[in-house]
Amino acid sequence: MPEGSQAIELRGVVKRYGELVAVAGLDLSVKPGVCFGLLGPNGAGKSTTMRMLTAQSIADEGEIEVLGHRLPRESKQARMAMGVVPQLDNLDVDLTCRQILGVFARLYRVPRAQRPSAVQRALEIANLTARADTIVRDLSGGMRRRLLIARGLIHRPRLVLLDEPTVGLDPQVRQELWTLIDGLRAEGVTVLMSTHYIEEAERLADTVAVMSAGRIVAQGTPAQLVAAHAGREVVEVYGPPARLAQIEADATANGWRHRRSGPAVAVLGAEDLNGEAPEGVRRPANLEDAFVALTGQSIE
Repeated sequence: MPEGSQAIELRGVVKRYGELVAVAGLDLSVKPGVCFGLLGPNGAGKSTTMRMLTAQSIADEGEIEVLGHRLPRESKQARMAMGVVPQLDNLDVDLTCRQILGVFARLYRVPRAQRPSAVQRALEIANLTARADTIVRDLSGGMRRRLLIARGLIHRPRLVLLDEPTVGLDPQVRQELWTLIDGLRAEGVTVLMSTHYIEEAERLADTVAVMSAGRIVAQGTPAQLVAAHAGREVVEVYGPPARLAQIEADATANGWRHRRSGPAVAVLGAEDLNGEAPEGVRRPANLEDAFVALTGQSIE
């Protein structure tokens, strides 16, 4: 990859499935050595984007480059230099962790003499050394996700694509995987992670791009997105439905940014309302506030 070039570059990328436009003119640049988060609800176009980056799907329009390789023409070269962790578990349940990693070491053309050490390193990264000879069907869900990540790292890739890496996992296992992903960034590996967990993007990503309806609607550091689209402070007003409806009506009439937040109405940018903000609970604005302000959607 030439010095100064991007790890990932998409220009005007469009992907259609019949009448459905899954990705609608996407422009995206990811610098080498960062953790870049694609944040959006289900159906935003994140997984479609990931599939195009691995040439599993071919863009109908636009240009895609990965590690200096033009897709789909040079997709084989790009795939050999990247690690891919899919959203769905596609592990062979009848093999052990060591066997699976050994198979992928061969597939990624790790030199024969280096394969045992490559397998051992991947097991250590994923904290699976004690389970090296356990067959996959006997692993917990969290262990299987760690094995998927280890499999994607077997050949020391410069870029790792993580598609919803912690979907369906309990909070404790999710935090374990966050530590693993954070370690990749510390080693200088470029990480592109799609997620619909706002806390995950806020915790791990150097840069976040918010996707909605196949487009990026905002991009920046988590702090920049919060400051630009939610302000510094939020006032949450709780009460019966009639009270909340009145607050929403007042907010609309006054041009206040606001959103429903569970059993409350959240008024954003309260620090700029010059004492006009309704009475309620004040708290710092967060990335979820910015996300809803940008997309009009909550993430479940």
